[in-house]
Amino acid sequence: MIDDHDHPDRADSASENESADKELATPRVADSGRAPAASHDSASGTGMTSEQLAEAKEYGRLGLICDLMGRGLDLVYLAAMAFFIAVPGGWLINRIDALTDVETIRLIVLLCILVLGNMALSFPLAFYTGHVLEHRYQLSRQSFAGWLWRYAKWRLLEIALMGALIPGLYWIIWLTGSWWWLVGAVAYFFVSVVLGRLFPNVIMPLFHKFEKLEPTDPKNTDLMNRMKRLAAGTGLSIEGVYRMEMSEETAKGNAMLAGLGQTRRVILGDNLLDEFSPEEIEVIMAHEIGHHVYRHITKIIFGVLFVSLAGFWICDALLLGWLRSLDVLLATAQGFPYYTLPMFLLIMTLFGLLIGPVHCAVSRRFERQCDRYALDQTGLHDAYRSAFRKLSILNKDDPDPHSLEVFMFHDHPPINERIAAADAS
Repeated sequence: MIDDHDHPDRADSASENESADKELATPRVADSGRAPAASHDSASGTGMTSEQLAEAKEYGRLGLICDLMGRGLDLVYLAAMAFFIAVPGGWLINRIDALTDVETIRLIVLLCILVLGNMALSFPLAFYTGHVLEHRYQLSRQSFAGWLWRYAKWRLLEIALMGALIPGLYWIIWLTGSWWWLVGAVAYFFVSVVLGRLFPNVIMPLFHKFEKLEPTDPKNTDLMNRMKRLAAGTGLSIEGVYRMEMSEETAKGNAMLAGLGQTRRVILGDNLLDEFSPEEIEVIMAHEIGHHVYRHITKIIFGVLFVSLAGFWICDALLLGWLRSLDVLLATAQGFPYYTLPMFLLIMTLFGLLIGPVHCAVSRRFERQCDRYALDQTGLHDAYRSAFRKLSILNKDDPDPHSLEVFMFHDHPPINERIAAADAS
């Protein structure tokens, strides 16, 4: 992506940290609907006035607080389930055991309890971050009913995916025994590839409308010519360039190179297409093509394989130690009992938090590579600077957050850093 707000997608829900569609958090701009001109420069170098800068920092601070609260809430909930509620011999597990002797059904029942409990516990925070906070800063155009419907769709999608993936993983555990972590990581790798192919034409249309920009349409001629020129010699083969309708729900803008193989496409948000100049859009498209040139999507997918191997191996060792501490004897043919699910999710959540800074560092490096590629290929330094100045204002993005916050949570470089890179070239 050309940019990505580093906190959860607040227009949807604070709980959607891992949603595939990560939109830009963009505020209300001038009454004309245009971004303020870059001539309103301030000490930040982003074109923000002092009032806009103060508001961006306040918005970022509140977003970070909500993000940390959401992560803490998830950890406390999973820890409570793993250590106190869903434990062998406890009232919850005894009642689930009494329902059926089928381990898979027991697992599904426990999974439903975990998911529904998390939804009930996290909903107030999700409502505040996804609806209240966004409207407070004039970022969202959604009604409460619209936000609730989108939140429900995300949750239903989450339930569907977990309802398929968790039982599938436990079947791997039960069938492969001590080698489950290896087989599970490989299976997760292939699932990631499949989801990467389905994302742009199955998952994203659940949340946005798309219009393919036809090359034969005269109004698209300039944009398509620029795209053709940028893609020449890169080996990039795309299914098309699409306009993503976002403006009815949000003032945000977004751009991305999405999909794998025959589903790969360039997606441009309608706010971005309407608000940015042709030269600025060209720089943004060049940035997205940079992800293809440097094979970032492929590297990310293989990175998922490596991380899954490490995470599942660690999880295997810790789960075995935990079960031994409970004096639980495991049948080698069966593997972990279904009630290990809360502990499994807790361990993987903690593992994800620990490697988060590494993921962010790699992502920031990828984004810097694409920024450099866009500048080198287009030579449009002024358009690059103006595009990011507009984005900083549209997103109410703190242009110079604390270095520790960047290290821990930001998967894109700060705006000031990106503009400085263009100034130095």
